[in-house]
Amino acid sequence: MLLTWTIALGGGALIGAAAALLLLTHGRIAGISGVVGGLLPPAATDRGWRVAFIAGLLAAGAIAALVAPAALGAPVRSPLAVVVAGLLVGFGTNLGNGCTSGHGVCGLSRGSVRSLAAVVTFMATGAITAWLVGGGS
Repeated sequence: MLLTWTIALGGGALIGAAAALLLLTHGRIAGISGVVGGLLPPAATDRGWRVAFIAGLLAAGAIAALVAPAALGAPVRSPLAVVVAGLLVGFGTNLGNGCTSGHGVCGLSRGSVRSLAAVVTFMATGAITAWLVGGGS
């Protein structure tokens, strides 16, 4: 069996390659919130690549669930908690002018100072939240 770090390295390389390919072929940033937000009116002028991008994400998740369900694990929160968390993430990405994928993968690789500030904020907030929710241990 492959080592966990090799799988993570391969996945990260694929994400980076996909982000670079989207930037080179379409001049677009592979930030998920921006891709999804662009499907909503009034900005829905370039639906084709956006729908294909989201379909690819969904298909990859579905394939992973079929091929290696143990890698995904069991749900740890109720559907209501997931919906509330999703709404909070949507609010945060709007507030932060982008999501972790847009700032972390694409913004940092382009040397964006704004993305660096966003990623530091995301990571610090995530660490503090995990510590608080996990009981501070």
